[in-house]
Amino acid sequence: MSSTETAPATTGEIQTIVAARRLTGAKVVFIGVGRPSTAAILARMVHNPELVLVYESGTIGAKPHRVPLSIGDGELAQTADAVVAVPEMFNYWVQAGRIDVAFLGAAQVDRYANLNSTVIGDYDAPRTRLPGAGGAPEIAGGCGEVVVVAPHSTRTFVERLDFVTTVGHADPDGVLGSIPGAPPEGITREGLGLRGGGPSAVITDLGVLQPDPATKELVLVQLHPGATVADARDKTGWELRVAEDVVETAPATADELAALRELVAR
Repeated sequence: MSSTETAPATTGEIQTIVAARRLTGAKVVFIGVGRPSTAAILARMVHNPELVLVYESGTIGAKPHRVPLSIGDGELAQTADAVVAVPEMFNYWVQAGRIDVAFLGAAQVDRYANLNSTVIGDYDAPRTRLPGAGGAPEIAGGCGEVVVVAPHSTRTFVERLDFVTTVGHADPDGVLGSIPGAPPEGITREGLGLRGGGPSAVITDLGVLQPDPATKELVLVQLHPGATVADARDKTGWELRVAEDVVETAPATADELAALRELVAR
């Protein structure tokens, strides 16, 4: 490859770019670290320069010029419009409904976008002890909408969560059963008193899933270049529903790809 050619976008880069595009019309986004943070910074660079980045550590209006190492990265506080205490962040921003969009990740996702970030295996004797809930339950409960960013594999997209850390669209048909942390069978988000709209999309390295308006079950609605319906079904732990008119993700633009690669190289 000559120095004037640009390497094609990887699946991870496409996933980040699609997440960034999701923020084109947003005013405020709540994020942690990892790919969601990279996507939000990219959105400010390319699509939405007025986007306000809010991090769980209490920084409001952070303007990082590189991918932060953690929510406690000093650049977030140094570039923020304001820094507030974590209890204030949740009481007066998240629970008060001042966040348009929140990005979340998880180790496990089920067909109703309920999330597990607590344990893999039995709670009392887990195979893997994960970081835990953090603020995710409150974020998913109070923000206007939630976008989940996760790898597409049967390890992540599971028929039955090992633990319900964060309620997505609850348990409309009783699939959760006696899973630790699960809401009562048949209950809805409204029945739990959650004011936010819940997960509006799950963005993976293969495509985008969105909840069916009536049943709330995740449906494959978009595929990234090179991915197929068969790929998505093979890497989903339940019988994945597929929209009749699945669209193909628009390829990464030169500006998006250049900005993303510059960002992660800093």
